[in-house]
Amino acid sequence: MRNILAVILTLYCINVFSQNTEVELIPKPQSIELKTGTFTIDKKTTIYFESEFEIAGNFLNDFLQNGAGFSLKKASEKKADIIFKNDASQPSEGYFLDISDSKIVIKASDASGAFYAVQTLRQLLPPQLEAKDSTKEQSFTVPQLMITDFPKFQYRGMHLDVSRHFFDKEFVKKYIANLALLKMNRFHWHLTDDQGWRIEIKKYPELTKKGAFREETLIGHYEDKPQLYDGKRYGGFYTQEEIKEVVAFAATQNITIIPEIEMPGHAQAAIHSYPELGCTGEQIPVATTWGVFEDIFCPKEETFTFLENVLSEVMPLFPGEYIHIGGDEALKLRWKNCAHCQQLIQDKNLVDEHGLQSYFIHRIEEFVNSKGKKIIGWDEILEGGLAPNATVMSWRGLQGGIDAAKQNHDVIMTPVSHCYFDYYQSENLDEPTAIGGFLPLKKVYSFNPIPAELNQEQAKHILGAQGNLWTEYIPTEKQVEYMVFPRILAMSEVDWSGPSKNFEKDYPDFFSRVEGFMKRLDALDINYANYLYEIEGEILKENGQVFYELSTPTKGKQIHYSINNSEIQVYSKPILIEKDSKITANVFKEDEKLGRDFSEEIKYHKGITAEISINIPPNPAYAAGGKEALINGISGSNKRYGDKEWLGFWGDDLEITIDLGKDTEIHSLETRFFNSPGVWIYSPKELSVSCKNSEGKEITYSKEILVEDSNKIDVIVDLLETKSFKTRFIKLKIPNYGMIPDGLQGAGHKAWTFIDEIIIK
Repeated sequence: MRNILAVILTLYCINVFSQNTEVELIPKPQSIELKTGTFTIDKKTTIYFESEFEIAGNFLNDFLQNGAGFSLKKASEKKADIIFKNDASQPSEGYFLDISDSKIVIKASDASGAFYAVQTLRQLLPPQLEAKDSTKEQSFTVPQLMITDFPKFQYRGMHLDVSRHFFDKEFVKKYIANLALLKMNRFHWHLTDDQGWRIEIKKYPELTKKGAFREETLIGHYEDKPQLYDGKRYGGFYTQEEIKEVVAFAATQNITIIPEIEMPGHAQAAIHSYPELGCTGEQIPVATTWGVFEDIFCPKEETFTFLENVLSEVMPLFPGEYIHIGGDEALKLRWKNCAHCQQLIQDKNLVDEHGLQSYFIHRIEEFVNSKGKKIIGWDEILEGGLAPNATVMSWRGLQGGIDAAKQNHDVIMTPVSHCYFDYYQSENLDEPTAIGGFLPLKKVYSFNPIPAELNQEQAKHILGAQGNLWTEYIPTEKQVEYMVFPRILAMSEVDWSGPSKNFEKDYPDFFSRVEGFMKRLDALDINYANYLYEIEGEILKENGQVFYELSTPTKGKQIHYSINNSEIQVYSKPILIEKDSKITANVFKEDEKLGRDFSEEIKYHKGITAEISINIPPNPAYAAGGKEALINGISGSNKRYGDKEWLGFWGDDLEITIDLGKDTEIHSLETRFFNSPGVWIYSPKELSVSCKNSEGKEITYSKEILVEDSNKIDVIVDLLETKSFKTRFIKLKIPNYGMIPDGLQGAGHKAWTFIDEIIIK
């Protein structure tokens, strides 16, 4: 009943919230009622809380002490100005915050709810308090209001990979503290991988003596040819005492840490330390580059003994219920060629190597469960049969999560399409090198962790969502923050407030709050990416005409633009496009230019006003532009396959039909494909185009595609090497590359096809 009342209150109060410019909270509360007046906090303000709310009360006192130089004196419940009350009617992690002219009352049923109420109160206080000893002011006001709030999802997480690049304990604590500000409650700490083992295991000292260090590191991108290295030894690890220190700090921030110990794949650093753990027994190096490697843990008894001993030291360090065991990207080539593995498959009556991985995960889960913990694994643990009590992190898309939820397993949604913060966040070419893809703030905010394919009962297994930060291309603390902020703001709101029900209305409101929130990030000395004043462009088509629409997400700004170097104008309506055009634009506020220059080139070809259909929709992760992106006159990035102009299809054979509306003379038809084997993207081996000329005769052309450089990004195909003719309908057939061969990144998986603009002249 209280949830229904909260929803009613939300509907009643939402206009008050959105119209008020002083209250800019992230994540947005479920309901808020703003009153007239303020409450003053100063040295005379007193506080009351019982031991169950000690974390919240101490946090508020420490915050004021660090920011303003004073803390609140304790008083009795009757006399105190800020009062914490236990209220069993509040939902788990929820709270009621009432700020009047005389008191602040916080009601919660548990310590978490009280803590999150304090985080809301913190955001109502001036941003400069975030900076230690930043102000000598001794009096602060907060608006009078009432907030009823609770999280949509119980799991609200953020991940950090410290194996590819290492970050010391002080930065990890800062990272955790930033999660607490945004009401996140899980920190996923990726501690082991091919490029470095980062946690001390006293029974196996070679793991940190040898496995924590690599001899050198790749310079530039994995796809660059030739690959270059820096020649510098690199590494680091956390002692168990440092781990305890970080865990204790996380407890003060109401954060539970989930450690990840990768198995059976991503084990090269461990096998380097103890070669007998691999199938060959040979000495191998700690990986110096990125990707997926053939050497994985061999499922021998001594390997299981090793892993159980490792986990026996890891589990007591982390009081949370979960241990993450990875399970992803385990190439099976070594197992296929290993006599022991093949015999084990026969002895255990397993179908194949996928069944062997399932056996591996089952054994580890039984051991972890025996110690009172649960396992989480990436969605590959579904292959060969899911371990009985496992929770699945669905990363390759939503399907793994859908399958697991339908099997009554708990799921954390973290698909690459919306949750991988190592992807580019802007199409600007001066962005720091990233792994690839394109994930802007807007797309993170659009994420709904609950797939439409699940019924109400199955949807209960979706515990929440998590943002991931893999650090292959992120060597510094500043760059970590740059990649995380502000996208984490959107993820926190999806997790806490819930996915948007009216995106066109909710996103501008969220974006305006992000603009105000930047002052707090500045005070916290967070190196965020500032794309508040970027311009977005979109092709519109109406009655056979083509227009180009410009927009910027921040309110109260003007766009000034020029087309084909014409006089600069103030943008007021979509621009008519009748020929090849180059548009340049900037965002202005009161004649002050904000943000970066924007430009777009539009090629006005004969297909731009056509109708297009595709036999299968693009993968949801790479479908931002929809089918119209293939004939909108705009080409995709030469470096980033994840922008809204490239369409991605996973393992599908394509048939694309273009209707020009009438018989049209065409001279050429050209398209291009992305080819990047390191990220499972392959140009098709062949394709064909067919059409009927004005006499009704079918004309078909086939084209073999030869990619001489296996890492060539831009594969251009001119499909018509003949004289011109007239046609109305054009059909392209594009077979998928097929399965990725053994020995290559993504071996055994379907290849991706990425296609760009189809240009008809």
